[in-house]
Amino acid sequence: MHSREEQLAAFERLLNIMDDLREKCPWDRKQTFDSLRQNTIEEAFELATAISRHDMNEISKELGDVLLHVVFYAKMGSETGEFDIADVCNRLCDKLIFRHPHVYGEMSKCENEKIVNDSDVSHLWEQVKLKEKGGNKTVLGGIPDSLPSLVKAYRIQDKVANVGFDWEKREDVWDKVKEEIAEFEAEMRKCENEKMANDQMVNDQMVNEFGDLLFSLINAARLYKIKPDNALEQTNLKFIRRFNYIESKAKEQGRALKDMTLAEMDTLWTRAKKEEKGGDYGVITG
Repeated sequence: MHSREEQLAAFERLLNIMDDLREKCPWDRKQTFDSLRQNTIEEAFELATAISRHDMNEISKELGDVLLHVVFYAKMGSETGEFDIADVCNRLCDKLIFRHPHVYGEMSKCENEKIVNDSDVSHLWEQVKLKEKGGNKTVLGGIPDSLPSLVKAYRIQDKVANVGFDWEKREDVWDKVKEEIAEFEAEMRKCENEKMANDQMVNDQMVNEFGDLLFSLINAARLYKIKPDNALEQTNLKFIRRFNYIESKAKEQGRALKDMTLAEMDTLWTRAKKEEKGGDYGVITG
C-alpha cells in the first residue's frame, strides 16, 4: 500500500493532468456538465458491475473513471469561479463531521453511549440530516428522483424505518407479502376473465398490484439485511451463466436454440446447475 504522501502526490498528478487536458485536448476542452452527465451515469453503473463481481482489479479501474469525472466537474467549476476541488472536498468533510457527532465530540457522553451499532448510527443520521443547514426538509426529501426504482424503494423504506415507521417484528412482513400476492392474483384472474371482451392482457390495476408486491418483497429484503439490488444482480449473473451453458451445448450439437424443445433445454439447465457447486435457481419451467 502507498503512504499518505504518495497518495496525495498521485491525486496532485491527476489534477495536473486534468489541467493539461482541459487546455490542450480538443475533446476535453469541449465538454460541459451536460455533455458529461450520461457518461458519469454509465461509469457509476460500470463500477457497480465490478463490485457485484468482486473483481478488485476492475473495481480499482472503475473507481479511477468515476474519480476522473469528479475532478473534471471540479475543474469546470473552477473555470467559472463557482467552485473547485477544494470546495468539493471541504464541503464533504464538513458534512461528514456534522453527521458524525458521536465521532467528533458534538454529543454529550450520555447521548454518545446510546450509539453502539450501525443501526443506531442510521437513526442518528436521519435526525441530523433534518437539522442540517440546506439539508433535507422532509424525511424522504433527500431521495433522488433519478434513482433506479428498486434502489429507490429500498431507500424509501430504510429512511422511514429510521424514524420509527417500521414493522414491530420483521417476520410480520411476510403476512403483507402474502396479502400482496393474493391481491395481484385476484386482479390477474379478473383481467384474464375480461380479456376476451377487450383483448387487453394487462390493466392499470394489475400493474399497481404487481408494484405493491415488489415493494413488499423489497421491504422483506431490507428487514433481513439483504440488499435487493445486489441479490437480483447475483441472480441475473447466475441465470446468464447457466443459459450460456445451454447455448454452448446446443452449438456443440450443431443445433439452434429455437429448434430445441423446452424439455431439452430444461435438461441442459439442470446439468448446468449440477456442474456448479452451490446455489439452486430452479429449472426454467419451475
